[in-house]
Amino acid sequence: MTEYGQDEILELIWTLRESGRPTMETLLRHTEEESPETLLDDLAMGGYIDVSPEEIRMTKSGEERARGIIRRHRLAEVLLANLFDLEDSQIENSACKFEHVLSEAVTESVCTFLGHPPVCPHGKTIPRGECCDRIRTEILPLVTRLTDAGLGDTVRIVFITPKSRKRLEKLSSLGIVPGSRIRLLQRNPSYVLQIGETTVAVDRDITDEIFVKRA
Repeated sequence: MTEYGQDEILELIWTLRESGRPTMETLLRHTEEESPETLLDDLAMGGYIDVSPEEIRMTKSGEERARGIIRRHRLAEVLLANLFDLEDSQIENSACKFEHVLSEAVTESVCTFLGHPPVCPHGKTIPRGECCDRIRTEILPLVTRLTDAGLGDTVRIVFITPKSRKRLEKLSSLGIVPGSRIRLLQRNPSYVLQIGETTVAVDRDITDEIFVKRA
């Protein structure tokens, strides 16, 4: 629990710094942690922060630790916002949990899956990772919306995020289910899809709900 609390304090120092200079007064006013003074003492003794009357500064190791927390939190926000119809408070609560449990490997996979987003749903910068630095040679994300697939390319459906059960049942009846292969043949005036020997025309709001990767 102490490590959890320390992470929360480092995260708060980072976010306070984005809007100004973090001080003891502002941190104590915004934190929801119990015994924040003790957590600050622990972080200072661990070499993560330097505290002065004018400002709380993160050391290099504190900066690296906070950077990872912020990156995991904001990537989780993007993931949840893109895939699920959740209220902002639900996204925030879940992202707060993800930031403490995601491993570096999983974080990189999520980042790549999302296409290395530069900002979170609130417009705040997501710290870049090593996977983002490799983007010049690995530009395409692993999974994209069917809307963005190349015309004529065969892709495999990874998952579908329908807005209603009725729509999911309709797509299933057409053979549009996770794991099936599909081709986007046309974008205008409607999206034309080929599933096996069948072609169907659908609106963009449907292709936006279908996520695919190269077959």
